[in-house]
Amino acid sequence: MGRGRKESQPAAPAVRPRSSAPAALIRFAEAPAPHGASKDPEKLADAAYRTLLGKILNRELPGGSVIQERKLALSMGVSRTPMRDAVGRLEGLGLLVRLTDRLLAVRVITLQDYLHSLDVRALIEPHAAALAAKSISSAELAHLRHELEALAEHAGDRLDELHWRFDDLLHGTIAERSGNPILRETIEAMRRYTKIFERQTVPLHGRPGIEDHRRILDALASGRPEKGRDAMADHIRQVRRRALDGL
Repeated sequence: MGRGRKESQPAAPAVRPRSSAPAALIRFAEAPAPHGASKDPEKLADAAYRTLLGKILNRELPGGSVIQERKLALSMGVSRTPMRDAVGRLEGLGLLVRLTDRLLAVRVITLQDYLHSLDVRALIEPHAAALAAKSISSAELAHLRHELEALAEHAGDRLDELHWRFDDLLHGTIAERSGNPILRETIEAMRRYTKIFERQTVPLHGRPGIEDHRRILDALASGRPEKGRDAMADHIRQVRRRALDGL
């Protein structure tokens, strides 16, 4: 008899390590992709969208700016097709408005737009915080506290950038931990409007919201939905008051 052959075993599929960070932290931490980072049309369009959205949020493209697709595509190192897709997405979000059939501009967020968006946030974000109080992890809370204290102690430049980065992180994590994707998407949409208005119209004085945010984190840490709801409702009232006082 011949010697038996061992059957070759199929290689085990590679297991990609899962990130412990919630999707909200990953989404808000994403930076625009570098030039030529990918040749996948969908990825290029998404990178162009994120870069263009960042320019609007960061006041590089203030309200009323005319969108020049060719110039923007060249500056980002992409073709006109992904840029056209990105522009279409932003128009669908209401952040770009059509002046003519072929001309788009960045939407001017008016005071009325801002107050209406805050009214919607006041209705839904306290509910998101109540839901998040039951599901947010101790690790996430510890990370948020660390980032908040770093912001409170920051004494250098880039205070505005750091303030908004933390604000995105906190509100994005709460929206994610609500467990309701429709609620999360609505909060993100309303925060885009309020953030654009505040960054372009209301000057940042000191470190607004630090104490509000501490109270929100304490409420979430308690695990009691009613405390999360009340802390977020109070925070949005304070946001409205500070914005109107700053005009």
